[in-house]
Amino acid sequence: MNAITLRPRSTAVLVLATVAGLAMFCWPLLFEPGSSQQEVQAPMYFVLLLPLLLLVVAAELSEGGMDAKALAMLGVLAAIQCGLRALSAGTAGLDLVFFLLVLAGRVFGAGFGFLLGCTSLFASALLTAGVGPWLPFQMMCAAWLGMGAGLLPRRVTGRGEIAMLGAYGVFAAYFYGALLNLSFWPYLAGIDPSGEQGLAFVPGATLAENLERFFWFTLLTSTGSWDTGRAITNAVMIAVLGPAVLVTLRRAARRASFGRTPTFGAPAPGTRSSALS
Repeated sequence: MNAITLRPRSTAVLVLATVAGLAMFCWPLLFEPGSSQQEVQAPMYFVLLLPLLLLVVAAELSEGGMDAKALAMLGVLAAIQCGLRALSAGTAGLDLVFFLLVLAGRVFGAGFGFLLGCTSLFASALLTAGVGPWLPFQMMCAAWLGMGAGLLPRRVTGRGEIAMLGAYGVFAAYFYGALLNLSFWPYLAGIDPSGEQGLAFVPGATLAENLERFFWFTLLTSTGSWDTGRAITNAVMIAVLGPAVLVTLRRAARRASFGRTPTFGAPAPGTRSSALS
């Protein structure tokens, strides 16, 4: 049951925000930083633009598509996410935030998963002192992962569903790490016009050449360590706790009856009203 109704306008905003966000993440492949200070610092403006983009999407999703019950559920799960991140802190890739994000996005839908991803990463960053120029990129990437979980095929159930969510959790770990690396790759590995440094970004090089350099950069810096640890954590947590958490979240969704307006009528014949009991 979707906690947030995606109307055509909301869907269009999500698609446009996704395209714009991907362009901001992939700027090293689309924009060649020059030698002047202004040109080198230009991509850092994305740090300011991404929060605005997230605010636009959040405002559109909440306008008429999210009731008080969905908002309360969002707050509860975001608070749980803060506690999980404070416990794990991403040490050696041990990050407990993403498995619950995947399961909640699966149960409550793509729109809810998008909002949970960005709000939980923002709130947990405030709690763990993880605020920095990387935070907007983390929020956007987590929002995509929550949204993607809500778009997975609904017809898959039982053990097949757990296997599918576990595989998605592994994909999410590597996707998250690769995108974050890509957004700051030229600043971390450096800019080398000569092309002599194997991992550095080379202005003017072909897309294939820079992609090869980025592949080796992310493989050596995070894929073989942090991202793999995160992937194992996601797969194990979903396999062990996934069935119970899914049952709990779906029971909460049924009780909440998102999007339904409560109606009050006369008591059934033979019953006494609560005021007289």
